[in-house]
Amino acid sequence: MPELDAEDQKLVTLARSSRARTQAAEGAAVRDTDGRTYTACTVDQPSFQLTALQAAIAAALSSGAEGIEAAVVVSGEPLLKEASVHAVRDIAEHAPIVLADASGAVLEVLR
Repeated sequence: MPELDAEDQKLVTLARSSRARTQAAEGAAVRDTDGRTYTACTVDQPSFQLTALQAAIAAALSSGAEGIEAAVVVSGEPLLKEASVHAVRDIAEHAPIVLADASGAVLEVLR
């Protein structure tokens, strides 16, 4: 699998920590175009559900982010959820989206 640069590897670490802290199905981290990072985990409530990446994008946007440079999802699932990909592509057509497993090993990079 592809090697990540230090900044993207930091996102993997943050996403892993978010997932582990909450015991969620997924953890996610994004870096905005100003270099700020945002993390989130899966939200699964009776009245609404968000993938971890949707929640991280929402946190970034609600904090004033104007774009996303990169996104990471850490999951036990082997494929990225379509809703997660759409959340990134809505605001960043070419930002890489990394899928990593619970150990942090990169499974896929969408560009």
